[in-house]
Amino acid sequence: MNEASKTKTSYYRRLLVARLIEQGHNTVPAIMAATGMPRRTAQDTIKALADLDVKVRFVGANKNGYYQVDDWGAINATWIDEKLPEIQQVLGYVSHH
Repeated sequence: MNEASKTKTSYYRRLLVARLIEQGHNTVPAIMAATGMPRRTAQDTIKALADLDVKVRFVGANKNGYYQVDDWGAINATWIDEKLPEIQQVLGYVSHH
């Protein structure tokens, strides 16, 4: 199998993180636990969702809050669900949830 491009892996990582947030894995530690990704990667990925016009906001204060997807923009969340095994395979993440 060919290795996925950096563009594809970055895109898939963002899609996966947005979907995890919507499914209740809505804190950095929860995203880390679900994917095994490092803290900084999780944080940077959440920030980068705005580049895809996915609107995510932090609800609460400091460590007692969580993230929420307010608008998916042009992204189809159902497509993400259908492609989830492929997305996880491309990223090398095993579902831990």
